Amino acid sequence: QVTLVESGGGTVQTGGSLRLSCAAAGYTYVGYCMGWFRQAPGKEREEVSTIYFFARDNHFANFADPVKGRFTLARDSAKNTLYLDMSSLKPEDTGTYFCAAGGRKFGSACTDFTFWGQGTQVTVST
Repeated sequence: QVTLVESGGGTVQTGGSLRLSCAAAGYTYVGYCMGWFRQAPGKEREEVSTIYFFARDNHFANFADPVKGRFTLARDSAKNTLYLDMSSLKPEDTGTYFCAAGGRKFGSACTDFTFWGQGTQVTVST
């Protein structure tokens, strides 16, 4: 059984940084996509970043335009954990952030994620 547990959310001021963690249990990375999504109150869930693992240490990542240059991904294979490092945070980054796994690679994109975490709240204050 695959489980994803997010952590690291919180409240920061504009311009601050946060690191979100997604601990994956019972999950095989290679050949599948993982990703981070977010949902602001009253808005649709949107993709933040996705990553496809060709092999243990070979991957391809995408970032949504609003976060390019500010957010990065990292992975600790020993801990089976995917991180979303967020910097230069803006109020519009506020929302619940969800980790997803088991996605399919479709061209340069990832889709059809099977597994989802419970979400972690990020609030960026002015």
